Amino acid sequence: MRHRKKFNHLGRKTAHRKAMLSNMASSLILHKRISTTTAKAKALKMYVEPLISKSKVDSTHSRRIVFGYLKQKEAVTELFREVSPKITNRNGGYTRILKTGNRLGDNAEMCIVELVDFNETYLTEKKAVAKKSTRRKRSGSKASEEVATEASEVKAETAPEAPKAASKATKKEEE
Repeated sequence: MRHRKKFNHLGRKTAHRKAMLSNMASSLILHKRISTTTAKAKALKMYVEPLISKSKVDSTHSRRIVFGYLKQKEAVTELFREVSPKITNRNGGYTRILKTGNRLGDNAEMCIVELVDFNETYLTEKKAVAKKSTRRKRSGSKASEEVATEASEVKAETAPEAPKAASKATKKEEE
């Protein structure tokens, strides 16, 4: 019986599954994007996201724990050197699964797994949308703009800062 066993065994024995997930996680960290089946991608997401969270604290202890899972020195250094500075402000959801259709040979559902902060197309779209939203059009006539500029000049002349500065100077002289 498999009561309360939630993770996907992926049709493999424990040692094979752990080795496969370790290799896939290392490839994901090194290449920032890999292509795999959807079932493996979901298992990989559960495997790699705690490791990425662990990399936020760059200590010897956390490096050793992550190395115990990944078993590749290059992947650990890449994770702590390049990936962790980009994800410091993110509270989870470090990976993205994009479905690409079915494989021709066995009709398996395929997808791409990628690290969220390393996809340039999504990052440039967000910047473009942000730039577009900050632009504003003025909906007024020239006469109202001239009145507004004259009003701001009047406010600048009668600014309350000048009397305060004078009162501060007199207080210093009294002391």
